[in-house]
Amino acid sequence: MIAPSKSSPIVSNLLVPCIHPKSLKFLKSSSIHHVVNFPKIWINHTPVCCTKLTPWEPSPVTYAPTDDAAGSFLEKSSNIFETLHSNDRTEAPTATSEECADTKNKQLVQFQFLKWPMWLLGPSLLLTTGMVPTLWLPLSSIFLGPNIASLLSLIGLDCIFNIGATLFLLMADACSRPKKMAQASNSKPPFSYKLWNMVASVSGLVIPLLMLLGSQKGSLQPQLPFISFTVLLGPYLLLLSVQILTEMLTWHWQSPVWLATPVVYEAYRVLQLMRGLKLGAELSAPAWMMHMLRGLVCWWILILGIQLMRVAWFAGFTAQARRQLSSASADS
Repeated sequence: MIAPSKSSPIVSNLLVPCIHPKSLKFLKSSSIHHVVNFPKIWINHTPVCCTKLTPWEPSPVTYAPTDDAAGSFLEKSSNIFETLHSNDRTEAPTATSEECADTKNKQLVQFQFLKWPMWLLGPSLLLTTGMVPTLWLPLSSIFLGPNIASLLSLIGLDCIFNIGATLFLLMADACSRPKKMAQASNSKPPFSYKLWNMVASVSGLVIPLLMLLGSQKGSLQPQLPFISFTVLLGPYLLLLSVQILTEMLTWHWQSPVWLATPVVYEAYRVLQLMRGLKLGAELSAPAWMMHMLRGLVCWWILILGIQLMRVAWFAGFTAQARRQLSSASADS
């Protein structure tokens, strides 16, 4: 059966002769013919439907699914909606979501259980690697004089502390993650905090280098040999560079430990400089060197105090934010 076709309307102009007789009795053949234009008539032809195809027309295309080899596609049934049960469509996703939630809760409880030993293990590891070698290891067994062996021994002590500090920060980062995994755990420090930390670290790095340059140029008398200066401040400069790198990584990763990183390193730096004062007395370092070491100790104690005040500020800021959040949720 072919589809009905709709033809365009035809506009026809009909010419009808009009006869004007002179009288009612006679009709003359020489009557005048006038052309009368009727208004345009739109004629819509009705469609003609035919069940037989002409020889030049193709046969109609029928669609049959190719993947229904077993003939199970839309099987005949007394009820065409018997395969669409509302219970099957709603209960299956609900059961799946409940199972996923139970699995996540179990994993979360296990992960929280593994976090508990870190609260004691992390500080203990930091104490063991940082304080025990400095307090109980005799300095005479490490420092044998202004030479390379003594320098490497002191750097080794600082490397042990750096390993412990790194492990401590990793544990602190794991413990500071939120209890709900779906919550965002990114913590971005403010720009003023970054600027202040960079100014403090660069100042503590540049001032000893300027003093060394002045000593080598002869501006500071008496001169201090390069190896003695390296023994006194070499480990300090190396660990300060490691601290700057660690802080930049915590800022980049937006780790919650960005507030604890400078506190850990600066607390050890005070002990490191106090060790330098003892070594300076054994090396008979000039007075300007001893004054510089004392000035660095005071500088880093000041910076450490500012960092601790920032920790208190951040705790108060977080408490205020939680209070506002709880009040907003209560109002809603």
